Amino acid sequence: MEDTQSAPRDGEAEQGLTAIVFPGMGPCNFADVGRYMVLDRYARRRLAAADEALGYSVLHRFRATDHEYSEATQIAFLINSVALADRAVDAMGLDPDLCVGPSFGQKAATAFVDSMPFGDVVRMTAELARCEEDFFAAEYSDVITQSFVRTSEERTKEILAEMEARGEWYEISGYLDHDFYFVSVRESSLDFFKSRIRDAGGYSMYSMRPPVHARAFSALRRKAEDEVFSRYDVAAPRIPVIADQNGTTVTDADAMRTMLLDTFDRPINWPDVVSALRRGGVTDLWFTGADNLFHRLDCTTKNFRVTAVTPKTALRPEK
Repeated sequence: MEDTQSAPRDGEAEQGLTAIVFPGMGPCNFADVGRYMVLDRYARRRLAAADEALGYSVLHRFRATDHEYSEATQIAFLINSVALADRAVDAMGLDPDLCVGPSFGQKAATAFVDSMPFGDVVRMTAELARCEEDFFAAEYSDVITQSFVRTSEERTKEILAEMEARGEWYEISGYLDHDFYFVSVRESSLDFFKSRIRDAGGYSMYSMRPPVHARAFSALRRKAEDEVFSRYDVAAPRIPVIADQNGTTVTDADAMRTMLLDTFDRPINWPDVVSALRRGGVTDLWFTGADNLFHRLDCTTKNFRVTAVTPKTALRPEK
């Protein structure tokens, strides 16, 4: 099985609680995961439920799209994350004590902890995709969220101070690690911003459009609440959820709804999540989904034993 294994710093013998993590959405296409969705029994079951909820074939639309964050792509990512969690629980013995869903992973987490039925989460995901598309067609259409790594906190602050001195708009959209950030900028500022990251010895990774997790998007939060969330009931989670914005523990319905809405205009803070999990006695993290980021971060691998359950590993012969 292709997983990442690491031991908590307190020692190999340490054994505490286990948390399941549904990763945020990265670039995803049919070529990478289509075979998994067709062949895996857990994915087929969730795919059939999603088709029933939406009234159309997710697989057909996913195959036809060329947009990394289209409605069909988002639903496919959700389906795969939940299906891989089904496999982890049913075939691999996972019985988590807590749940985390950074960024887009909140949607799969919501289904897993029974705060909403899976069919409702699928419909909500589709409606939110349309809601965001409408919003960013009219507002902040020139904003991109840039991820970059190997840039210290001090150097990042200096670069952002330069941006401010130049009158360039920016917002921090995510704190991923001690040297890893998401920052939202205007497209006209992107070349300058990336050049300053390069000058600081950093490395620009990928540019996300539509952008994410910025306080400037408070109008999107209100739009999503009025047009989408108002039509769905959110229940208390059956196991505690750690909010990805600040590491607080979510145990009731109101807090769960607030966390889901906070994703629009509050930055991710993964180090805060890591700290909360460690304080809570978690030693093992299981990542279920097509994740190329969170399970590989230094602050993750240095603090937990990590198991990554991915579409690729799911297709290997079962032992």
